[in-house]
Amino acid sequence: MQASPAGRQKGAAAIEFVAVFMIFFAVFYGVVSYALPMLMLQSFNQASSEAVRRCVALDPTSATYANDVQILARQVIDQQLSWMPAALGFRSATDARVVLANKLLTVTIDYPSARLNNVVPFLRLPLIGEVPRLPAQLKAEASLQL
Repeated sequence: MQASPAGRQKGAAAIEFVAVFMIFFAVFYGVVSYALPMLMLQSFNQASSEAVRRCVALDPTSATYANDVQILARQVIDQQLSWMPAALGFRSATDARVVLANKLLTVTIDYPSARLNNVVPFLRLPLIGEVPRLPAQLKAEASLQL
């Protein structure tokens, strides 16, 4: 007795499903896992730019100008990035630098992307590799000649 064509195809549907599901899952996980780092990077750019912008309002002839710039820039960074949950491990005291040298104000935020592993697990998928594949540092910088 010969098997019907439908009987010979039972295993093919399962194999096709696995292949399509792997690709779909990799794309979906990539979109979801890249969204947070991109949001963070945009927020770092916004925070550093806003810190520089607000420091323009300070009086450069003041005796405490350099200290005032440091304090205001850090306050602005903390305010702009207050939405970030503690699980992300962002610490403005160590991840943000405010440098005023030769009337050039530079605000840099340098966040190690390895800290994201606590929130978004990195997956190693066959044939695709590590998802998400991120640079070692998420970095944003804004500067202004005062």
